[in-house]
Amino acid sequence: MREERSHFWHSDGRRLSGLSTLLLLLPFFAIIAFVFVYPILQLLVISILEPHPTLDNYARVVDNPVHMRVLMRTLWTATLVTALSVVLGFPVAYYMSRAKGTVAALVAVCVILPLWSSVLVRTAAWSFLFQRNGLINSALMSLGLTSQPFKLLYTQSAVVIAMTHVLLPFMILPIYGALRSIPSDYGRAAAVLGATRLRAFLEVILPLSLPGVVSGSLLVFLTALGFFITPALLGSPQEMMISTLVSKQIREVLDWPFAAALVGVLTVFVTLLAIIFSKMLRFDRLMGNAS
Repeated sequence: MREERSHFWHSDGRRLSGLSTLLLLLPFFAIIAFVFVYPILQLLVISILEPHPTLDNYARVVDNPVHMRVLMRTLWTATLVTALSVVLGFPVAYYMSRAKGTVAALVAVCVILPLWSSVLVRTAAWSFLFQRNGLINSALMSLGLTSQPFKLLYTQSAVVIAMTHVLLPFMILPIYGALRSIPSDYGRAAAVLGATRLRAFLEVILPLSLPGVVSGSLLVFLTALGFFITPALLGSPQEMMISTLVSKQIREVLDWPFAAALVGVLTVFVTLLAIIFSKMLRFDRLMGNAS
């Protein structure tokens, strides 16, 4: 038994040492440290030490009601986008997990293909659709549903719809992985025991797919918190999100310490959220392995 396991894991008969493994992973961790950890640490240092050692920059985030509204709006938008992604993405993922052959390949292409195009291109497409004379308003007026065009562009609804469209694949794929890992025998066993298809889904399939739902929700929510292009192009100044506020502080106000404090608040929140979810579920279950 030991020989079979050794052969399975090491086809050349040798095991990588801890030093060899470290050397293989070193380039990856070096890139992460250079392009992510170091800039974040620099911003945190700036938020505390400039113009002098103080926490006033963080106090401005909490004390100013405008900044708190921006932060709350960002959290609400990310939550709404995540909820819509679950509602829209779960049926697609479920159909993908049950489809076979050409149909499964076609659905997979439809889900993955948008990832190959730029977020800017997809956001620009939505801006054309939401214009006063765009396709949506033209269709509504042609059908007689309205006598004048609605204001769709530069609203929070436009931001939520476009962000949901952009982030939907990040919800579908983890749920699909979780559903694919559920043995088909479970559903048949529930049917043999007298459960209807709806009851089998609610009591067997849905609970076992929750790790995929949680991982997809976490991925979509954390990504939505830092979205910039879509809110900047489709939203209005009254619907500003925290990423737009940070950009404004850097490019227009030139207030780097306060912008760094905003980034620090968002970083701490995201880190705490990720730690909480990692404690609730193991990493392999978050990746959709329900076994």
